[in-house]
Amino acid sequence: MSRHAPLNGPGIRPWAVVKLGGSVLTRKRGIEALRPKILARLAAEIARASGRPLIVLHGAGSFGHPGARRFGLAGPPDPRTDRLRGAAIVGTEVRRLHLAVLRALVAAGANPVSVPMATHTLQREGRPVEMDLKPFTTALDRGAIPVGFGDVVPDEAWGFSILSADTLAVALATELRPERVLFVSDVPGLIAPARSGPPRIYPELSDATLLHLRPGASGIDVTGGIAGKITAMQAIARAGIDAGLISGLSDGRLARALAGERVYGSWWSAGSR
Repeated sequence: MSRHAPLNGPGIRPWAVVKLGGSVLTRKRGIEALRPKILARLAAEIARASGRPLIVLHGAGSFGHPGARRFGLAGPPDPRTDRLRGAAIVGTEVRRLHLAVLRALVAAGANPVSVPMATHTLQREGRPVEMDLKPFTTALDRGAIPVGFGDVVPDEAWGFSILSADTLAVALATELRPERVLFVSDVPGLIAPARSGPPRIYPELSDATLLHLRPGASGIDVTGGIAGKITAMQAIARAGIDAGLISGLSDGRLARALAGERVYGSWWSAGSR
């Protein structure tokens, strides 16, 4: 069970936490393969909603997952790999993507503030035991958009391990109580098992939906893939907050979701099981 540092007063409550998946920001079959046009458009949609307090998170995609897999950072130490070296390499790689996200938000007119969780989190065997979320509330109170990301963080048992942005989204939702959490991906929602005709998604998610999940087949993901997103959404909904999985490849969908619309996607409604 993670222990969050106590927050001083209620501060500004975020309207939404937006998690930009590495799958939509990068081409995950490549190495550090950014999708600059998609990133610029998503940044512009976020900037247009900046009248409401927002928190932005992003995954690592092809900037972090290949190295994390190579050095085994998502699991216990392997004596065949240099974990410290891997932590240094992957931490540097994800910061290159993070800088690109910050630059895109600035270019779009937003005022982002970087929140690197490697200096605010301690894990044990890959799970958070201490997490200081105050830098997010401090940025919100000053009118900025705090931007966090999946990162390599200190680990009491393993030296270093991966903190996924999905895990961070759950912690922020539980502590700061936004109206909704949006997981922006390269898919329109949770795809239902294949049948004849065009693919369909589950518009409403529940515990029963988890029984139908199947491993994803595209790219490399060391943080749980689509199953990890849905499990995070489950925890967020149980905390009383709506969570949606939507596509970032469709123009304007994120902007409409940030305006309060329940856009096309897979949603886990607050309190539902």
